[in-house]
Amino acid sequence: MEVRIGEYPVCIGLDVHKKYSYAAVVDELGEIKEETRIENTKQSLERFASKYQGAEAVIEAAGNYRFIYDILENYMDVKLAHPYKTRVIAEARIKNDRLDAKMLAHLLRANLIAESYVPPKEVRELRDLTRTRKALIEDRTRIKNRVHAILARNGIMDYPNPFTKKGREYLEKIDLPEIDRKLLEINLSIIDKINEEIKEIDKIIQEKAREDNDAILLTTIPGISYYSALLIKAEIGDVNRFPNKFKLISYAGLCPSIRQSGNKEIKGHITKQGSRMLRWILIQCANIAIKHDEYLRSFYLRIKRRRGHNIAIVATARKMLVCIYFMLKRGEVYNPR
Repeated sequence: MEVRIGEYPVCIGLDVHKKYSYAAVVDELGEIKEETRIENTKQSLERFASKYQGAEAVIEAAGNYRFIYDILENYMDVKLAHPYKTRVIAEARIKNDRLDAKMLAHLLRANLIAESYVPPKEVRELRDLTRTRKALIEDRTRIKNRVHAILARNGIMDYPNPFTKKGREYLEKIDLPEIDRKLLEINLSIIDKINEEIKEIDKIIQEKAREDNDAILLTTIPGISYYSALLIKAEIGDVNRFPNKFKLISYAGLCPSIRQSGNKEIKGHITKQGSRMLRWILIQCANIAIKHDEYLRSFYLRIKRRRGHNIAIVATARKMLVCIYFMLKRGEVYNPR
C-alpha cells in the first residue's frame, strides 16, 4: 500500500537521537507535509509508523538504530542510510534536527540514499557476541597497563609476568605503599573477573561456531580459530550479497585507494573504509597464518622482500579474504592448491 497525503505519495526522513527522533514528511513534489518530534519509545514509534503505514522512510545508522528500525519495518519500507556516504548531511555547515530530517526525506524522494546493509537478527547477535569479547580483551589490557604503571612508579622494573601464578607470588612479597598495594589488589581483582567473563563468552562462541557450517569451513585455514571464524562470518553476513571478490575486499577496506587524473593513475594505501572489525581480525589471522601455512608464508615473504612487513601482511590478509570468499561461495574447505 502506498501512503498518500492528498494526491502524492510521501517520503519520511528521521534524524535519530538517543531519546527522541525528529521526523520530516515530504510529498512527491518535495513539499513538507509534517514535521514532528517522536519519543524513542515503542508506543510513540508505533503510533507514528501506523499513521504512515506503507510509506518509505529512511534513518541514519546511529548507535540505537536497531530498536527504531525493527519497529518501523513492521509498518514501512525502511532504508538505513550509510552515515559516511550521506555526505550532504555530514558536511553541512548548518546542522540541526529539522534540517537533517528534511534532507534525508528529500534524498529518499530523489532515490539518492546510499544504503547500509541491515543484517538479520541472528547475524546481529553474533556480531554483539564477538565484538563484546574483543571489548573485554581491550578492557583487560588497559587494567594490565595500570598494574605495570603502579610497579613502575615504585621503581620496580625487573619482575616476572605479574599475571601468572609465579608473578602473583612475586607481587605478594614486594614492599609497596599502602595506597598502591590497595590499588594493585583492586586491579588484579578486576583482571580476574574479566578473565572469568572471557572464559564464559569463549564457551558460547565455541558452541556457536561448532553449529555453524561456514565457521567450520573457515577454521580449516591455518591461523583462524573458532572465535576468528565466527567473527569473520558475523562481519561478512551473507556472502552472496557480494557479487564478486572485489566487492568483499572493498567492504573490508583492504583495497588500495586510487587517484586518477587523465591517463595517470596512482595507487595509495588501503582505504580503511568498511568493516573495521573484519579488517582487524584478518590482519591478526594473517600474522599467525604465515607461521603455519606454506602457501601464505611464501606469498608474504615475496612481498616483504620488496615492500616490507606492514604492506606484506595487509596483502596476505587480502589474499586470505579472497580464499574465504570462494570457500563460503562454494562450501569448500581451505585448499590453496
